[in-house]
Amino acid sequence: MSMVDEPLYPIAVLIDELKNDDIQLRLNSIRKLSTIAGALGQERTRKELIPFLSENNDDDDEVLLTMAEELGVFIPYVGGVEHAHVLLPPLETLCTVEETCVRDKAVESLRRIGSQMRETDLVDWYIPLVKRLAAGEWFTARVSACGLFHIAYSSAPDILKTELLSLYSQLCQDDMPMVRRSAASNLGKFAATIEPAHLKTDILSIFEDLTQDDQDSVRLLAVEGCAALGKLLEPQDCVAYILPVIVNFSQDKSWRVRYMVANQLYEICEAVGPEPTRTDLLPAYVRLLRDNEAEVRIAAAGKVTKLGSILNPELVIQHILPCVKELSSDSSQHVRSALASVIMGLAPVLGKDATIEQLLPIFLSLLKDEFPDVRLNIISKLDQVNLVIGIDLLSQSLLPAIVELAEDRHWRVRLAIIEYIPLLASQLGVGFFDEKLGALCMQWLQDKVYSIREAAAINLKRVAEEFGPEWAMQHIIPQVLEMINNPHYLYRMTILRAISLLAPVMGSEITCSKLLPPVINASKDRVPNIKFNTAKVLQSLVPVVDQSVVENSIRPSLVELSEDPDVDVRFFANQALQAIDNIMMSS
Repeated sequence: MSMVDEPLYPIAVLIDELKNDDIQLRLNSIRKLSTIAGALGQERTRKELIPFLSENNDDDDEVLLTMAEELGVFIPYVGGVEHAHVLLPPLETLCTVEETCVRDKAVESLRRIGSQMRETDLVDWYIPLVKRLAAGEWFTARVSACGLFHIAYSSAPDILKTELLSLYSQLCQDDMPMVRRSAASNLGKFAATIEPAHLKTDILSIFEDLTQDDQDSVRLLAVEGCAALGKLLEPQDCVAYILPVIVNFSQDKSWRVRYMVANQLYEICEAVGPEPTRTDLLPAYVRLLRDNEAEVRIAAAGKVTKLGSILNPELVIQHILPCVKELSSDSSQHVRSALASVIMGLAPVLGKDATIEQLLPIFLSLLKDEFPDVRLNIISKLDQVNLVIGIDLLSQSLLPAIVELAEDRHWRVRLAIIEYIPLLASQLGVGFFDEKLGALCMQWLQDKVYSIREAAAINLKRVAEEFGPEWAMQHIIPQVLEMINNPHYLYRMTILRAISLLAPVMGSEITCSKLLPPVINASKDRVPNIKFNTAKVLQSLVPVVDQSVVENSIRPSLVELSEDPDVDVRFFANQALQAIDNIMMSS
């Protein structure tokens, strides 16, 4: 092939592969579009490659999706922003296909290109494209058009702005619910680009139409619009236009709409201000907390703390706490779980006295819930309550329940308790820890679940760091070493792991006198798993002990293990010996 013909080669391969029956070949060639465009050069990309892609009528969604994605970053390959408009025709075609994910990706790419285009090009090329899609015969084009208005509007001259507003209004009243849904979900973005004068006249009338739609899928998207519009309007306009809609929606016949209201209520409270929140939105929220659909109660329960933080404590105690008490014994475990994940945040809002009087009984009932996720959610947020009521009261009221949960039948609950122990230890102090929690920490080392045993070993290290080596030498080390001869090899492995974690905390002297001898003995264990774990532990002890100990005790044991019949034992022993040699060389 001559040098002249060479640039033709990539496009020929691309065209061949794009027409190939094998979908993988077509996909590969589409993914290489940028490489091919680079080989062709900018002018030939504009004149040959892009027209070819515009005419490409591939029927595979994955190929089309990849094409839509690639074209979004294609501006540099067609000669920069002044030529960006040549990318619009193939993307316009993709905006009309049946597959939703292809259309969404094409709209996303069109937005990206439109945000970089020059104003004159937007007027000449981009706005006509939006108008064509909005007037499209097939609903898919009109659905896609809704996502492009906010890019087109900001740079349009006044006469075109009026036309675009009118077109959007028509799309909001389209016969097809899918089009109205798309218009409702994009209303917030479009409203953000519109002048305040038009916002109150045109956008609010469009919004009103959407809120009265007979399809609940359109109305629930209009709820999202409430929050978006609330941020754009003045508080008094929010009260006049948005508030009545939300109060109405909180009693909508469709639970999906009520669910969306529960999800968006906090943002709307922020938009309308404290007084309307107290008089109108608080009663609506109480209704949602007592809704007959569990999904609505879940969404509302999840917002308890957020809404509580913008109301004064008296209102929370008077209106929200009675509902919270009801929800803590709700028939749906998911409602209780949602409540448990946020209720601790109410403690700082209510203050010490109200927390002790009103919230502690609820915490206790949730800690004893039959559903493990509810118990877990309470445990993981205990520190928020501790800050408010202090450790003495917390230990008197909640600690018995925590000790009970330490033996919970669900291992994830036990794991959450273990992870909370170091924090409890630091707050309760040595005396309390020895009395109530010390035995538990040892008990977990012999749990049936590996994750619990591993967490228990890490927990011992953290507690030793908290209370110091002297305390650990008295209270942890003797009990740990007692377990090294446990008949079950899995428990012996856990003890080896605990020793490797404790050694750096305990220091060289205690490690050499107390921790190293049992490890050396373990190297003669009959179970290969114990032996190769011993090799790992010996390697971890090298930085802790003196060089003489390494040479006299650790190296001989590892040499013996490196001649073991088991291949894994030999591997880890040799790895440890290699690590020792590297440390010696570097020192």
